[in-house]
Amino acid sequence: MPPHQDLVHLTVDDWRDSNVEFIGSDIDHKVKYNSAATEPAWQSVGGAPGLHIWRIEDFQVVPWPKHRYGDFHEGDSYIILHSYKVGSKDGEEKLDYEVYFWLGTKTTQDEAGTAAYKTVELDEYLHGAATQHRELQNELSDDFVALFSRIRILSGGIESGFTHVKTEEGLKETQLLLRVFKHPSAKRADSVIVYEVEPVWQSLDENDVFVLERHDKIWVWQGKNCSPMEKAKAAQIVHDMTIAKHVDIEVLSQSETRSRTVVNLLGGESAEGPFRSVRPILSHKTQRPRRLWRLSDASGKLEFDVVKEGREINKSDLYSNDVFLLDTGNKVWVWQGSGASTTEKAMWIKVAEAYVRHTTNATENGIHVSPIAKVVEGSESVAFIKELEVQ
Repeated sequence: MPPHQDLVHLTVDDWRDSNVEFIGSDIDHKVKYNSAATEPAWQSVGGAPGLHIWRIEDFQVVPWPKHRYGDFHEGDSYIILHSYKVGSKDGEEKLDYEVYFWLGTKTTQDEAGTAAYKTVELDEYLHGAATQHRELQNELSDDFVALFSRIRILSGGIESGFTHVKTEEGLKETQLLLRVFKHPSAKRADSVIVYEVEPVWQSLDENDVFVLERHDKIWVWQGKNCSPMEKAKAAQIVHDMTIAKHVDIEVLSQSETRSRTVVNLLGGESAEGPFRSVRPILSHKTQRPRRLWRLSDASGKLEFDVVKEGREINKSDLYSNDVFLLDTGNKVWVWQGSGASTTEKAMWIKVAEAYVRHTTNATENGIHVSPIAKVVEGSESVAFIKELEVQ
């Protein structure tokens, strides 16, 4: 199927008969801002640089404990606000904002929808100055990873009560197995990913470090090809796990005979090396053609057309009266012109998601297939500007 099929001449003839008419209008902004002003979660943010994280719990925005920043459960949705200082044209410093709504692979549609809605509300509270990002568990962007010294992906979620995977049938203790490895494309040299994996010997891999917590003891299993940084990060993780309790800890290199203890505890009494397992997918690395699309209702009908292809796309190709979609090959950016119509402002997310579904052959439930970010004219993020400078 061509990537533009069913999208090039997208039309919405009856939008005036729906509630879309007022989206993006002054009335719409006032209503949304007044609603945002009553959200307790937003009252202490936006005035100073920093990082804030909330989790969606029963349609509510609940502050995530600071000591757990970097921890995400695959069954949940989160909102992350990064406020930082930048220079302005008059030489004074101002604050810019990046707002991410993070969707776990097993989050519910209700949680994902609430996170998306509340992200828009937070942007409204910040007077539309934020860059909005849809961040996916298996498609972590470099900018998102750079916010944390380590990211830990855990099973469970608010709906499941954070229950951990049980050991093999017949064992009563719960056990937790964490895989520690370097993010394949992270900008920070010390960025690692910590993934909770199934506590079985088949999860072991000689290229990484594994932390096994079982009952009242923690084992660190260092694969023979792991890096010094992964060893150091595993030590930090174990330290964080044992701050509030006394637990026996044993660190074992794979080259040591005793390292078989960990393999045996994971049910691999008769298993022989080498140990090889598939890392959790962090990026599909889809390389679609680089294209610029325009979403416009200037003709009286809402249309979506490709306007340019290749690496020559730059800022001069963007017009204030429309919304543009820039597909960089593995990420979709949406640029909203200052003079875009109410319909264009209302429809951008639906069009962007439809575009992603078509270009990645995803199903209707494919909200987890590609990251999408939105910027507004005059408040473009540095990352978006750099994309337009690619030659």
